[in-house]
Amino acid sequence: MSEKNREGKRSARERLAEERERQKGRDRQRRALVVGAAVVGVLGLAAVVGLLAANSGDDKSDTSGPVSVPAGAVGKDQLALPAGKESAKATLTIWEDFRCPACKQFEDTYRSTIHELTDKGQLKVEYHLATLIDRNLGGSGSLRAANAAACAQDAGKFPPYHDVLYKNQPAETDDAFGKNAKLIDLAGQVDGLDTDSFKKCVEDGKHDSWADRSNQAFQDAKLRGTPTVRLDGKDIFGDQQNPLTPQKLKQMVEAANRG
Repeated sequence: MSEKNREGKRSARERLAEERERQKGRDRQRRALVVGAAVVGVLGLAAVVGLLAANSGDDKSDTSGPVSVPAGAVGKDQLALPAGKESAKATLTIWEDFRCPACKQFEDTYRSTIHELTDKGQLKVEYHLATLIDRNLGGSGSLRAANAAACAQDAGKFPPYHDVLYKNQPAETDDAFGKNAKLIDLAGQVDGLDTDSFKKCVEDGKHDSWADRSNQAFQDAKLRGTPTVRLDGKDIFGDQQNPLTPQKLKQMVEAANRG
């Protein structure tokens, strides 16, 4: 075979090899595009699902039926559970959801300060219960815990049971509070609460309709979220420019009592 023919065959083989490499490149690019389109589709679906979950809290509950109001509930439509002395000059209003991690963080940070001020008779607290996370993430833990807390109010044990619930709050995605047995078991940490009447109240969902109405009032008020904390009607929590601290809360309450 002449040198010229050998060169021609070698060039042909090289061109074929180069074409195969180019084809492999095109195949890789095509597969990447297909995978990319699939990922975009999944992310788009996730975004839609996330948006639906975020907006699901706007759904209105049926609050037209009879409502069993907890003993001693106060405020408009008796939707607040009180703590502290009625004679206190300063009023702290708190909107919370027992499944809400930010609410637990607030409670863990301010619990001792709030107890100190209520024990001194300087502050009274009105707790409003919301059930947002049940709607956003599914489950019934927010509602079941709110009902149990209202049952504790009937027994005159709301403040300590409220604290027990937050100290034992499960992860946000864990609907452990959706089980009445768990809520009844936690009542054992509050002296005198683990009674047959409390158990029946919890298991019967006695205050479910009241909790639904409380949550609807939260939505109707168009509050920014939980926790929402107001001192004598003024929002004092959530300002990033002037963040609240336990010491600031104490100073504000003391100033209200001097005024």
